[in-house]
Amino acid sequence: MRHFTNVPERADFAYQCLVGPQKVSGTKLADLRDHFGLKLTKHMPFGSVRDEEGHIYSMVRALNAPGSTPNPTKFIYQSTRLDNKHIRVDKEKIAPRALTMFPARGLDNDTAWWSSLEGEPGQPWHLTASGSAFSWREEGLFDLHGKLIGNGMQWYLPGVDWGTFYVSQLYDVAGTCEGRKVKGVIALDQAWMAEGGAIHMSKDLVVNHKMHVIWWSFATIYKDGTWDAGSFMVGHDNLGYAIFQNEKGEIRCTTDIEGTVRHKDGSWFAQDARIVLEGQEEWEFVPDPKGEMIDFVGGFPITAQQEGRWRRVGDTREPDRWMAWGESDKRNGSARNVRGQEV
Repeated sequence: MRHFTNVPERADFAYQCLVGPQKVSGTKLADLRDHFGLKLTKHMPFGSVRDEEGHIYSMVRALNAPGSTPNPTKFIYQSTRLDNKHIRVDKEKIAPRALTMFPARGLDNDTAWWSSLEGEPGQPWHLTASGSAFSWREEGLFDLHGKLIGNGMQWYLPGVDWGTFYVSQLYDVAGTCEGRKVKGVIALDQAWMAEGGAIHMSKDLVVNHKMHVIWWSFATIYKDGTWDAGSFMVGHDNLGYAIFQNEKGEIRCTTDIEGTVRHKDGSWFAQDARIVLEGQEEWEFVPDPKGEMIDFVGGFPITAQQEGRWRRVGDTREPDRWMAWGESDKRNGSARNVRGQEV
C-alpha cells in the first residue's frame, strides 16, 4: 500500500504507472490513432546483435509519425569494431544511408511496413513487423529477420499537462551485418506524448523532470531454449514499473519495484545495477565489458546508453543471444528519491 505525505494537485498521480501486456499485430503497429489524448510520436526500432567473434553492432532508426515533432535521431549505427573497447558510432557507415525524416508506410496482410522514400538521397532501407515476424534491411549494411518474443508490453504514465503511453515488442533476430553472421534482439517501441512532444527532448514527463534512475528493455535466449524478456523503470516519487515474461507463457507485471545503480568513478556508466520486484525477487545487470555507448554522452540522448545482460540473481543458465539496451542517468541519482548531481 502506498502512503502519501505530500498530496498532489488534481490530475497529478505522483508518477504512478499503469503496466500490462498487449497483443501484437501488424494492424495495430500500423495504426496512427491517438491514445489517452496523446499523439503518436514515432516507432523506434533499436537493438543489438553480435557476430561469431563477439563484436557488438547496435542500431536505431526513427520512424517518425506524420505530423509529429522529431527529435535529432534519424539513423544511428554503432559497433565495437572501431576501437574494440566500446560501442562507437560509425559515422563512415552512416554517411551513405538514407536519413529519412518521415518514412513511407503501409499495411500488407497484417504486416506493417516502413521504408525510405522513392528517389531520396542515400542507400534505401525497408522494415516490416507483425504479431509473428520482423525484418530490417539497410541495403549494403545489414539484413536482419526473426520472430516475436512472447507478447508485447505497454505502460501509461499520466500527468497534469503531459503524459506518456509507451508500447514495446521484442524480436529474436539473425542475419548478416557488414557481411558477417549475427544474432541478437531488436525492440520495436512506440511512444505517444502530448502534442509537440519528442522522446528524450520535449514534453517528456520522465526525462524533462529528471525522474528516472534506471530504464531498460532486455531479452535473453538461453542455450537450453528457455528465455526471459522484459522492460522496467525505477525513478523518483512513485515512478516505476516492470513487466517480465518467459518461455512458459508467464507474464508478470508490477509497480512495486525498487532499484539501485552504482556508477563507475568519473563515469556516466553503470558499474553494476540491481532491481527488486515486490520486495523479494532480485535481478542484476551484468555490463558488457565493451557495452558503453560513449558517443551518446554529451550528445543526444545525453543519458548513458549501455549494453549488457539482465539476469535473476543466482541464475546460472548459459545465454546464447541477448540484448539489454538501457540507460541510467548519474544526474538523476542512484535510487528512488536519492537524487544525483550535475556532472
